[in-house]
Amino acid sequence: MPARRLLILALAALALAGCVRKPAPQPIAQAAPAPAATAAANPAAAMAAVLPPPADIVEPYTLDSGDKLRIVVFGQDGLSNSYTVDAAGNINMPLIGAVHARGLTPAALSQAIAAQLRNGFIREPHVAIEVETYRPFFILGEVTFPGQYPFVPNMTVETAVAIAGGFTPRAYHFDVKLVRTMGGQTHRVAVPLTTPVRPGDTITIEERWF
Repeated sequence: MPARRLLILALAALALAGCVRKPAPQPIAQAAPAPAATAAANPAAAMAAVLPPPADIVEPYTLDSGDKLRIVVFGQDGLSNSYTVDAAGNINMPLIGAVHARGLTPAALSQAIAAQLRNGFIREPHVAIEVETYRPFFILGEVTFPGQYPFVPNMTVETAVAIAGGFTPRAYHFDVKLVRTMGGQTHRVAVPLTTPVRPGDTITIEERWF
């Protein structure tokens, strides 16, 4: 009797073991491509992602030496004229003399001129300013004709390279250095070719090593 009971228990255990199913195999997730592989496949996209343009690129334009301004003081023909920001960062106007312009927006300079005119010269001066000619930009390194060029509104680094005659055969297209003065400080950053250029910028195209 005990032997028969043991046989029954053994058969039941085998039946239960047969009902247990093995878990279905899980698919193996594919690993994302390594950054180095992505950069090798598309170096331009990698450069744009890793080295974005300067954060201040959308800030209002500020004046500096070489900018030529058209200043109109309404009702005052003797004051309305074209003025160039000199090497010291000033403009010189009749009655009020030197007015500091470097680092100011055209709107801020307009307010500064009005404040000085209001100080004993004109009761309620109304001043309007527009940039007549922007200061030049500079492009150096591996371009056909490096040097200084007049600024063109809405230009990019790629446009600047075209103005300078294009890349030389030794130019490295994906590592462009941009030097810009902001708030009295000079910043040097690596940027993609689509980066907007501002007056006074210095662009350097470096040489490739292979």
